[in-house]
Amino acid sequence: MKWRQASWDEKLLFELSSYDKPTFIVGDDEEFRREVGDLLSILPKNIIRSEGPQIPNLSEVEVVRHYIRLSQMSYGVDLGPVPLGSCTMKYNPKICEELANDESVTDLHPYQDEETVQGILQIMYLLQRWLAELTGMDECCLQPPAGASGEFTGALMIKKYHLDRGEGFRDEMIIPDAAHGSNPASAAMAGFKVVRVPTSESGEVDFDALKSVLSSRTAGIMLTNPNTLGIFESRIVEISKEVHKVGGLLYYDGANLNGIVGIVRPGDMGFDIVHLNIHKTFGAPHGGGGPGAGVICAKGGLVDYLPIPTVGFDGRKYFLNYNRSRSIGRVSQFYGNVVPLVKAFIYILALGPKIREVSEIAVLNTNYFIKLIEGVKGISIPYGKGRFRKHEVVISFEELLRDTGVNAEDIAKALIDRGVYAPTIYFPQIVKEAHMIEFTETETRDNIEFYARTYKELIDIAYKDPSKLKKTPENTSVTRLDQGLANHPLTRCPTYKFLGRLQKK
Repeated sequence: MKWRQASWDEKLLFELSSYDKPTFIVGDDEEFRREVGDLLSILPKNIIRSEGPQIPNLSEVEVVRHYIRLSQMSYGVDLGPVPLGSCTMKYNPKICEELANDESVTDLHPYQDEETVQGILQIMYLLQRWLAELTGMDECCLQPPAGASGEFTGALMIKKYHLDRGEGFRDEMIIPDAAHGSNPASAAMAGFKVVRVPTSESGEVDFDALKSVLSSRTAGIMLTNPNTLGIFESRIVEISKEVHKVGGLLYYDGANLNGIVGIVRPGDMGFDIVHLNIHKTFGAPHGGGGPGAGVICAKGGLVDYLPIPTVGFDGRKYFLNYNRSRSIGRVSQFYGNVVPLVKAFIYILALGPKIREVSEIAVLNTNYFIKLIEGVKGISIPYGKGRFRKHEVVISFEELLRDTGVNAEDIAKALIDRGVYAPTIYFPQIVKEAHMIEFTETETRDNIEFYARTYKELIDIAYKDPSKLKKTPENTSVTRLDQGLANHPLTRCPTYKFLGRLQKK
């Protein structure tokens, strides 16, 4: 089985356009012009264009076909596996899409009186409670509009917490060297100095190194568990005790929650703050299919610092609660991105107690994949040798590069040529020539076996004729780019390709 992308060179709309050809518009064109004329007659003369906008001259059928062709040139989770490690690109159930896009949700206005939106407030209230229960926290706020925003929010909460206690000297945030890049970025944006701690050979935070950097300046530590290598931090309770002993706080990055959801809770590990990526664990679309939502949860005294508003319930009605005297304030307009939150509500409601199976199957899938590629010449699994992984695994092509000159990027591009999506590459940076692979619970055994078989075939080609892989991808709409040119700001301009063709003409 192969998932093929279309491979023609689709022209831009302006290139498809021709101003000397007739266009067919569905509807009464004369009536349309009359309505436009009526509108122009009442508009102030100084805001009316002297010339019409330069838009392509295309018929409806040409426009539809153009965008359908573009969709056929793209790849997504509705077409096949997208095993981006740490991104948890799972299939998005269509029931969530359908219900969240119902007019009873989409036609609501954020300025409506609370009495008129009791239904959506009830949904948000219940979602807050469910997420607090799943994470072992006391309360959650749904306002942050994305995962990285949730991180930044958590860092701001930690900062204000220490300032209120008269401990503004706590200016250091400890972050493992395998952490997501947004962790040190969020900490730095909040005004902290980032203190890096190494990963031990076991694949966990080096406990002795961590203890050596703990001090009165420690504001907290930002961790995800399972970590970026897919390994569970077995000493997390000890880490919690040591950090708390010096007055620091524990912040949980929820990027990898899909590996433990329904089985173990960050709050029970000792974490004080948790952020969740709704798009990663709870069924909402990822990235461009968003928008996202980065729920932030807290327990104990940190609850007072959550953003406002949260949704409250007084036994009679639901309301937006602004009554948090120590809150860091708003981090987003209104109440965050409600539509993906509704999708998460539906997802959790549909699964109920079976949500535990999400992580069980995700963990099973990734470890099955590991068994399929174990012992293959040219690759290795660094750190935690022989250890059971959770939701993801990081493999290294360092040996293949040394033997053949074929690197991790070459293999990734060759995977695309085979009709499958490449995993995350060159991350985490502590693993040389890395592929970070995560098969979620929504992938089938056939898909996982095909992916492993494709890896083996490509490695076999690398040892026989490495030059073949240096030319890939060849079956895609865009073949291998000149990386130096591709990273130039001008080449990322949408009209660059079109202008270049005009110059040639």
